[in-house]
Amino acid sequence: MATMTAAQRREQARADYDAFLRSCPTNQLLGRLSDKWVSLVVAALTPGPLRYSDLSRKIAGVSPKMLTQTLRALERDGIVSRTVTPSVPVRVDYALTPLGASLAGLLTAVKDWAETHFDEVRTARERYDADNPA
Repeated sequence: MATMTAAQRREQARADYDAFLRSCPTNQLLGRLSDKWVSLVVAALTPGPLRYSDLSRKIAGVSPKMLTQTLRALERDGIVSRTVTPSVPVRVDYALTPLGASLAGLLTAVKDWAETHFDEVRTARERYDADNPA
């Protein structure tokens, strides 16, 4: 059996990932990244760091619990960093990591696409509903 170089082992590991398989960790990561709160948090942080309160104001409709859970999950995945500044009151800032910044363009593009094409989607939905009564 031939010995593999480190580069060959990395390439083999990449080939072993298959997001179409439910048990694959990349499938689970795609599930996380497709969450609407994740997309909105990453898009909100794209211009630069924000405090928790600024994020909650910018992202209308997110509950404190969901925002906290989303930020913790993104921090765990290495997409967001959390910086605590000791003061009264304590200041907590969130920012994209380099890994998060590499993802931001994709998620922001999806958000922009939704904003640009929603009228077309609404028209398609109305046409579908008219042609397929419940």
